[in-house]
Amino acid sequence: MTKPGAPKRYLPTSPFKAPVPPPPKHFAVGDRVTHDMYGLGRVISIEEGIAALVDFGSMQQRILSPYNKMIKL
Repeated sequence: MTKPGAPKRYLPTSPFKAPVPPPPKHFAVGDRVTHDMYGLGRVISIEEGIAALVDFGSMQQRILSPYNKMIKL
């Protein structure tokens, strides 16, 4: 596996628009989620801006912000 490279720098003199960062994901207790590695689960606890504790049935996992691999269902 290779690591993704660093994001490309935006130059102020570029004729193209600056890339827009995606909005931060927000989850609430009780939300159903899916995670690329762990599968389906339910959020059972939130640490604002830090992590979410998710129950995946057979285990509970602490998923760190920015939740790149987690999607709200």
